[in-house]
Amino acid sequence: MRHRYLRPSWDLPEIYLYRKPIDFRKQANGLALLVEQELGHSPFSGALYAFTNRQRNKIKCLMWEDNGFVLYYKPESVTSHGLI
Repeated sequence: MRHRYLRPSWDLPEIYLYRKPIDFRKQANGLALLVEQELGHSPFSGALYAFTNRQRNKIKCLMWEDNGFVLYYKPESVTSHGLI
């Protein structure tokens, strides 16, 4: 049986950064559509897709795991500089 993680495993096939800022109201289905239409990739490949907001102080990551999307969200820690 496959191990389950609360974070992506170390053996992810690929990681992609979507460089344009996105509307952070988008959820998993909206981000998957963006992956298909803008990047031309299949969001079901198991790769991790990372997205940021305009201020670059929040990050969302999307990946497909077995039978559904996993959406990670992380706001910036209490520091004076952005994530990326």
